Amino acid sequence: MSEIMADKKLAHPEMDILLYLMDNAPFEPWQRDILSIIRDEAYYFAPQGMTKIMNEGWASYWHSKIMTGEVLSDTEIVDYADHHSGTVASQPGKLNPYKVGIELFKDIEERWNKGQFGREWEECTDFEAKASWDKKTGLGKKKIFEVRRDMNDVMFIDAFLTEEFCVRHKLFVLQFNQRTGQYEINTRNFPQIKKQLLFQLTNFGQPIIKVVDGNYEGRGELFLDHLHEGVDLQPNYMDETLKNLFVLWTKPIWLKTVMDGQEKTYKYDGAEVKEG
Repeated sequence: MSEIMADKKLAHPEMDILLYLMDNAPFEPWQRDILSIIRDEAYYFAPQGMTKIMNEGWASYWHSKIMTGEVLSDTEIVDYADHHSGTVASQPGKLNPYKVGIELFKDIEERWNKGQFGREWEECTDFEAKASWDKKTGLGKKKIFEVRRDMNDVMFIDAFLTEEFCVRHKLFVLQFNQRTGQYEINTRNFPQIKKQLLFQLTNFGQPIIKVVDGNYEGRGELFLDHLHEGVDLQPNYMDETLKNLFVLWTKPIWLKTVMDGQEKTYKYDGAEVKEG
């Protein structure tokens, strides 16, 4: 890789790619204005992105409580259950914020209702005792309202995602297998699962990619670097992104990343995406 990289790099890699394009791409003034509007809108909605799992989980939690309480008749419950199950369904390779959010809120409520928290709970090593643990503290509702008021998604996952929760809800790290075209379980290791989930939430579930060179090899080509933290880029998304960037930059786009455990560099020159 050192043979590929040129000497001309940004003093500091730029994570705000839209801003870099606004300042450096060969745009007409009206094109720059449109990109500015898109960027401003993205930053406007960023705070909502920081609580997406909590927002969707909270809405699903109360929707379920209300609809299965006094609102629906017996004949309407099945229709509601059908729609609700579709909302919280999980797909390979995708994090469903509705599913994770509602299940975590329900888990917190149950744990605080039974007193499954605090030093005594954490230090207990008796499996049978923990399985039947119920102090009847009844603090569940109070706790979920407190969590909803004070936390964002990163804090929510960091504080309440437990190994028991991951096992119960089959939360694994998945990796895309290009040979089979399927997502496959890569690890069941809880610390790694939690680390990767927290990492993904720091950028709203999107890969972190930075501009490192806007004049690569002196040809005015754009070189990007993907900060890889155990999750490979999805090939079809990567290809389409490089193609769209080419339209804006008008010159070849390079991307350094890791695929299947190997460092690789890809290039799109207007014809096809290929390894550089």
